[in-house]
Amino acid sequence: MNKENQSHVPHRYDFLDSLRGIALISMIVYHTVWDVVYIGDWDWSWFRTDTAYVWQQSICWTFILLSGFCWALGRRRVKRGLTVLGAGILTSLVTWNLPYEQRVTFGILTFLGAVMLLMIPLDKIFKKLPAVPGFVLSMLLFLLTKEINHEYLGIGMLRMVELPHAWYQKGPLLTFLGFTNESFYSADYFSILPWIFLFLAGHFLQKIACEKDLLDKIARRVPKLPLAVLGRHSLLIYLLHQPLIYFVLMLLGVIPNLLV
Repeated sequence: MNKENQSHVPHRYDFLDSLRGIALISMIVYHTVWDVVYIGDWDWSWFRTDTAYVWQQSICWTFILLSGFCWALGRRRVKRGLTVLGAGILTSLVTWNLPYEQRVTFGILTFLGAVMLLMIPLDKIFKKLPAVPGFVLSMLLFLLTKEINHEYLGIGMLRMVELPHAWYQKGPLLTFLGFTNESFYSADYFSILPWIFLFLAGHFLQKIACEKDLLDKIARRVPKLPLAVLGRHSLLIYLLHQPLIYFVLMLLGVIPNLLV
């Protein structure tokens, strides 16, 4: 296969859907525990530790990296972007009718849909960048801007550049960009910065895989897994999993009836 055209393959890769399926299961378990702890008011101190935070971050990182990786493998990019963005907006509209701590504004679906659409014009620029430097630069920028919501640039607790506080008082548009207003709250918040750089890292990782003809080689060696079915329907599962979790936990009496 011509390497120039490998990003436009006509079929799905089961191993990518399987990875997404694994992430979905991890997400469902995590959100179930979250509901039990924060809505059911169960006292489980471990869930507030750094280890639990790493678990949560592993789910986010996997979904965003995979989305960036798979963006160039798909077609109908405008339709896909609008569909995911619309699902994100729908999620916000529904959760705004729930108790305050459950409300979602600028959640992961809103972020992914917006970035999928942004990538359409930006891809003309990124095509000119070599894959390996593009991946390294994207990861470095992601790590550097990871704490931008907290008004600084740096790696972890290392505060390299303090950002002007005034940038964080400009309303919802800049909040979505990453300059978070101090009064802003969302149970699920993914701003354009820093997460677009992780999406781009996945995008350049896909270019590296295509240049080395790795996708077909991996597909031939990895057995098909039932989890791939979950990955193929990830958007629908994402939209339905929380209402189903709520319903089951309410039936079991673990959390109060949120509909009353």
